[in-house]
This record gives sequence, C-alpha cells and structure tokens, in this order.
Amino acid sequence: MDKKKILIQLDSDPQPSVFDRVVAIDAGTDEVFSYGGVRPERVRDLVHGAIFTRGPKDLKSTAIFIGGSDVTAGEKLLEEARRHMLPQFGLRVSVLLDANGANTTAAAAVRVASRHLELKGVPVLVLGGTGPVGQRVARLLAREGADVRVGSRQRARAEKVCESIRAKIADAHVEPVASGTSAELQADLKGRTLVIAAGAASALLLPRADRASCTTLKSAIDLNAVPPLGIEGVEVTDKAKERDGVICYGAIGVGDTKMKIHKAAIAKLFESNDQIMDAEEVYALATSIA
Repeated sequence: MDKKKILIQLDSDPQPSVFDRVVAIDAGTDEVFSYGGVRPERVRDLVHGAIFTRGPKDLKSTAIFIGGSDVTAGEKLLEEARRHMLPQFGLRVSVLLDANGANTTAAAAVRVASRHLELKGVPVLVLGGTGPVGQRVARLLAREGADVRVGSRQRARAEKVCESIRAKIADAHVEPVASGTSAELQADLKGRTLVIAAGAASALLLPRADRASCTTLKSAIDLNAVPPLGIEGVEVTDKAKERDGVICYGAIGVGDTKMKIHKAAIAKLFESNDQIMDAEEVYALATSIA
C-alpha cells in the first residue's frame, strides 16, 4: 500500500504561508505539516523526523518545502536541510526551495519570454536585478545563453550579482548597469530586445517615456502586481498583449504559468527522495510543463 504523501513546510515567517499550503494540497499532497519561525538551528531535528520515520523505499512519499518571505533565510534553511540528510544510508527526502515564490516566479518569467524569443543570444535588461527574483531571472537567462544587463539603482550591487552569476556559469554574458535615472535607463535599454522588471512592490522601474526610447524592444515582462507597477504602460493582467508593437506580460499574466510550475514542482518532489529543487531545477521542470 502506498504511503500518504506528506509535505513538511519549513517557513521562516512566524505564521506559515496559507498560500503555500493550499497549493500543496491542490498539487496532490495528502498531508502538510507546517512549521513557522524556523531557524537554521531547528532544521536538524525536523529533517531527522522526516528521514527516520519511514524506510528508504518509502521516503519518496515524504518531502520538504522551504518557504517564507525572506529568501536569504530560506537559502540558509536549504543549506541546513541538505547538511542533515544521510544519503549514504538512503535516508534523505526531496526538498523544494521557493521562499517568497522567487524560484517559481523567475522560472515563469523566463519561460513566458521563451515563447516569443529565442533566449540564446537575446539582449536582455533585468530591472530590479539585485532582488531575489531578479537575481534568479538573470541567472536563468545567463544559463540559456542570453546577453544580460543586470540593472540596479546602485551599480556596485549589480556588479556583485554579476560576479555571483559568473562564479556559477563560466561563460555567462552578464553586465552590471546603473538604472536610477532616465539617462541611465535609456542607455541600459539601447539594443535590448527583452526587458523584465523584478523590483519590489510599488516600485516604478521603467517609465513609459524611457521605454519608448528603445526601438529594438520586442517583449516586456513586469512581475510587480502592486501599483504603481514596475513598467509603466504594462497592465497587471496583460498576457501576451501587444502594446505599441511590444508583447507585454503583467504579474497576473505570468501568474498562470507560475502556478502551473509551482504545482508541478510539488508533485515532482514525490517521484523520488533524492531531489534538491532550486531555481535551475524548477526552470528545467517549467520547460517541460508550461
């Protein structure tokens, strides 16, 4: 008899995300055990509770989901979870990191862009490129061979992101750019075919006049759902909507793909007990289902 599918939700926030719990159930999970306020020092006992309760052949029916609004905290929880598995004895469970939805959102943004553009060699500007979603968008695009400009109001912060990407991807084409003024934005946009805005809520990153200065632009994707939106003139519900010759997506327009990816990632956790799903693994799944 098959074991029940149990997802153990580790959330760095005091109150575990209801959104993530609902998605887990809709993805076919039988039970969700939710823990809030999880800190790295608490992870060992939670992981051991997961790996010591079932035999190795049944551990594919137990998995861990790492969420919360703080992506950096989520990354630390993932590191701890990996550290306390015992793969040499077959005692491990699969883990998905999607703190603040960063991995599934980034994967969805890159996936929808790929529907309209060949990503290899495509000139891209990622605005808000130093945030958790922006960093992952830039990294995924770089892995696909895109020519990526990483935009930030502070160029030094963008340079750190580029250095991190180059450390992971030897042949990455990434360039840090400052994007705080109109003149800087127009220079950043020169020759770009795709722009993705991944900034914080209510942060206008690309005014309409600056966007209009880019005659080569073919697609614009805005991941901010809270007014004022990140790209002026792109509506939150836009889904492959053509505006002034540019294919546009808003946050809700990307959301359908994000939800498909999120549910598919949860379901995939229960296929085996040896998966660690970060941005690259989530995007690989996205290319097969979305």
